[in-house]
Amino acid sequence: MHPSAFIHQLITAPDYEGELVHVECIPPSEPIYGELHTVLSPKLVKRLSKEGVSQLYRHQANAVDLLVERHNVVVNAPSASGKSLCYQLPTLHMALEDPLATAMYMFPTKALAQDQLRSLRSLSSRGLLPASCIDTFDGDTSQDLRAGIRKRARVVLTNPDMLHVGILPNHELWSRYLHGLRYVVLDEAHVYRGVLGSHVANLIRRLRRLCALYGASPTFVCCSATIANAEEHARRLCGVDFKLVEAEDGPHGEKYFALWNPAIVNQSSGLRRSHNSEASSFLCKLITRNLRSLVFARTRRLAELIYLYARERLPVELAARISPYRAGYLAGDRRKIEQDFVEGRLDGLVTTSALELGVDIGDLDATVLAGYPGNVASTFQQAGRSGRSGNPSLSVLVAQNNPLDQYLMRNPNFLFSRRFEEALLNPNNPYILEPHVLCAAWERPLMAEEASEIGENAPGLLDSLMERGLLRLRRGKLYPDPGLSYPAQRVNIRATGGSYKVMDITGGGLLETVDGAVALSQLHPGAVYLHQGDSYRVTKLDMAARTAWAERVDVDYYTQARELTDIRPTAVSREKWCGEVHVCLGDVEVTTHVVAFKRKRQFTEEYLGEEPLDLPETTFQTRAFWFDVTSEAIGKVEKSRASLAGGLHACEHSIIAVLPLFALCDRNDIGGVSMMSGVGSVPQVFVYDAYPGGVGIADMGYETVERLWRATLELVRECPCVEGCPSCIQSPKCGNNNEPLDKEGAIALLEWLSRVPGRP
Repeated sequence: MHPSAFIHQLITAPDYEGELVHVECIPPSEPIYGELHTVLSPKLVKRLSKEGVSQLYRHQANAVDLLVERHNVVVNAPSASGKSLCYQLPTLHMALEDPLATAMYMFPTKALAQDQLRSLRSLSSRGLLPASCIDTFDGDTSQDLRAGIRKRARVVLTNPDMLHVGILPNHELWSRYLHGLRYVVLDEAHVYRGVLGSHVANLIRRLRRLCALYGASPTFVCCSATIANAEEHARRLCGVDFKLVEAEDGPHGEKYFALWNPAIVNQSSGLRRSHNSEASSFLCKLITRNLRSLVFARTRRLAELIYLYARERLPVELAARISPYRAGYLAGDRRKIEQDFVEGRLDGLVTTSALELGVDIGDLDATVLAGYPGNVASTFQQAGRSGRSGNPSLSVLVAQNNPLDQYLMRNPNFLFSRRFEEALLNPNNPYILEPHVLCAAWERPLMAEEASEIGENAPGLLDSLMERGLLRLRRGKLYPDPGLSYPAQRVNIRATGGSYKVMDITGGGLLETVDGAVALSQLHPGAVYLHQGDSYRVTKLDMAARTAWAERVDVDYYTQARELTDIRPTAVSREKWCGEVHVCLGDVEVTTHVVAFKRKRQFTEEYLGEEPLDLPETTFQTRAFWFDVTSEAIGKVEKSRASLAGGLHACEHSIIAVLPLFALCDRNDIGGVSMMSGVGSVPQVFVYDAYPGGVGIADMGYETVERLWRATLELVRECPCVEGCPSCIQSPKCGNNNEPLDKEGAIALLEWLSRVPGRP
């Protein structure tokens, strides 16, 4: 079925209520070819000819030429543009020309590594490189295979986690491989932002340090979805200068991109139909029309819910042809789902961002995005999973009832103007840098002069580590304390809070692992946790053992934690005046406390009650920007007969919701607090990085604060609700149950902040 025919059926159905707010028809494009100046190995040219590759796209040719000349290259291009060949060709050419040369491909997910393994082995078969010379080395690699891979591999496909815990700490076993290392590839480099990106930046510095020990100086290749600061991001990630290759030279088929806003069911409150239920309905409609589809959900829990809804709606024979897929599943389960989908035994998957990246999972007709992914880059990455064969395809963004999604529903040009965001990371975050310094010293004693090369905060960190006895100075070198065994095992590079195990007390065994940063809110006693469509209720949380015990249950509700937050500035690093508004950027101490959890009915989101919790507070240091509210602004609010406390609170919510439009981050990466009597006894609004030490989001907010205020004012003003709703000022994460909130007060404050005249 052609996408336009499917859309026509939607808008002519009896139950259609005007949910389709925009359709963007992205026309097909013809390829633009380039001339390759490099003379590749004749064997490689012959192999490419047999694969039907007689010409390279312009950006592919440019990248290959630069890489063969040993320039570091970042390829900034959209999904399905052939980025893999940009690094596969130089790698294979190098391997054929130099029998001792090796390469490392690093991918953010195991699924992507497995996909690239198949692709590279296929390309290098028939006389280029034996299959045994190309292999994955990750957490799924069995122990009995690892020694052989270290001994013979020429190209190793791995991920940051295994580089961190398996390769760098055991570099002596990898001496042959590291000595010959010529290329290091970081595919999907835009994923390495925030906490993960800050960890990976330190990993790459540790890798470069050990390569120098073995006499190697590898060339770096970063491939990224389109972001605004690709060259700068690659430089901060790897610590070296890059050449930028930027293009959209590959062909693609016609794509219809639809924006779908669920119908309002309560006009006064602004309540809309559940986007989860709508996404599930789309999956059912697509599957029943034999359209192979992928549904992206924002969280693991929502992926399970959408799958559960669809499974119950579809006939038994079709329900058997869909499945959930996400991180946290055991390796065997993930591989089986991937294989079943690629080989056609499954027609639909409900996934998290685990399948957002460049995995070739066959010919997809449609993608459904259950909620805006949080940034433009991810939106087009997810949408780009369909239509990779060049056939017409459909993508549907089903809006959540939150400010960011609703802003895009009313301003579709923001999405389709392709104003991509900047990727943010902070390798000098002391909470992230310190454990990597210990890991580096464990791998090879640190020389005093290395401090400045590690990072700008390293000298102070080294002094602190010595004062605490974790580093010891002997004969001009810093060694880790002898009692410190394998420090890499204690560092979770994908989070700042370690991880928790979820154990099944009903059937026994490990279900999955959960990031420690969200453990208290997701694994508290009484929490309902979803796993592969089944519900489990947490009966016990052992924080010392970092383990939650859960029993399988049959319930028709899910749970949502409620937490309170307090904030205290500890240092001001920058400040400025925006008109009459004093804005500060600095360090803060944030205290959070999970105090209760709500129960909500599946499908309808009906509120079923709330239960208190007795859990400890957590405190961390991070970065924030904040601003004062003057007596003039207070007078403006009072003149509008609005509540100042409600206006402040609503202003904080809406600013946090809009900030992801300016920074490549997620709403959950940001926190906020509004205070009626802050520093200096004046009302204040704080917006902070939700990670210890910060990753640069607050800094970006500080830099763009005036644009941020104006966009937030536009959002709240244009919302059609009367008193405020989830589309403008309400937040599902609010620890105060969205009380007090005042929409008119928020508008008055935002008009004052933006220096915009009030409405008559």
